Amino acid sequence: MNSKPLVYLCISTYFKGGAFLESCHNEGNTVYLLTAKKLEHSPWPRHAVKEFFYLDDESNSAENIDTILKGFAWLIKEKNIDRVVALDDFDVEKAAAVREEFRIPGMGQTTARYFRDKLAMRMKALEEGIPVPAFSDLFKDQHINDFADSTPPPYVVKPRAEASAMGIKKVHSKEELWDVVHGLGDERHRFLVEAFKPGDVYHADSLTYNGKVLFCCVSRYLSTPFEVAHGAGIFRSVTCSPSDKEAKELVKLNAKVMKGFGMRYSASHTEFIHCHEDGKFYFLETSSRVGGAHIAEMVDFTTGVNLWAEWAKIEHASALKNDYTLPEQKKQFGGILVSLARYEHPDQSCFNAPEVKWTINKKWHVGCIVVSDDASRVKELLDDYAGVVQRDFHASAPLPDKATE
Repeated sequence: MNSKPLVYLCISTYFKGGAFLESCHNEGNTVYLLTAKKLEHSPWPRHAVKEFFYLDDESNSAENIDTILKGFAWLIKEKNIDRVVALDDFDVEKAAAVREEFRIPGMGQTTARYFRDKLAMRMKALEEGIPVPAFSDLFKDQHINDFADSTPPPYVVKPRAEASAMGIKKVHSKEELWDVVHGLGDERHRFLVEAFKPGDVYHADSLTYNGKVLFCCVSRYLSTPFEVAHGAGIFRSVTCSPSDKEAKELVKLNAKVMKGFGMRYSASHTEFIHCHEDGKFYFLETSSRVGGAHIAEMVDFTTGVNLWAEWAKIEHASALKNDYTLPEQKKQFGGILVSLARYEHPDQSCFNAPEVKWTINKKWHVGCIVVSDDASRVKELLDDYAGVVQRDFHASAPLPDKATE
């Protein structure tokens, strides 16, 4: 087995991925981190990072990407970089552009689009025979009219490059759709329109190596991200039993997405909707990173698989062409609840059941993760705690159209 230490440039303009940096460092590698200047004093695992570099502009504009490329060209005059890894959705374009320009192995810009651009995702899914809700680009007036005339409302207008439910607008008629399109002005090509399908939303959090999905944890949102974002709800998700019919179907569908989209090695977070109308699963979106909203912690406490740490090991094994083996997994059920709170430091002593394994440590937030051998106990606790949070803690804030830290 090759044990050569490597040099990584990790990019994260959000404060996340500490376990990735730790794991990468523990493998004997050298780690550099490119992050946002405003995160300079965040509690990164500094012992695991040899040097930090900062961006004043975190956008994916052509000008900022060019600045990053020039900075990378300066960096590699004297430093070797073996791998470039984006730890967040918003940094996928940055990492792909660096890899393309400097011919560094990994996901290039075309493949990266399938894991970042919601229009590219849908077009690729359709090409691969993966069910998707009816959709259309907003490039041409005729495309919009054809979609609205052939697809019954309601519709959702989505930005192609935002994450989660940010920037999504729900409309209920062709006329309302056109009002939104006109309001987008010169930015309309950066959006798409899609049929709104009521249903239960599931997420598959997986690890892929050598083009094969080695680990996949299927979970179901008890409140969909759209409902939470637009209805001021409480975020909740529960893991599914691997023996459930729905989980088995989604494991297969997730593997089809990864193969069709060209995933070779990475963590991924993919969402599907189980449509109430026809009982079918439809692909919603995917990403080449660990899921947000502390889903990684839920998966870790439930299965024993730390997605961040294992992703770093996969990157290392792939670079050296070594074998990779998953850690031993636990067979339990888990659930997570997170909400904005009315207090800067809420008293979370209400989460006192023995099944509580974690409570959130973040200002103006309240939440916990519960784990049990009994799936019904997980659901019971999340229901009980949701009532407590709604009564004693819950606060809401309008969702921004664009991401902010």
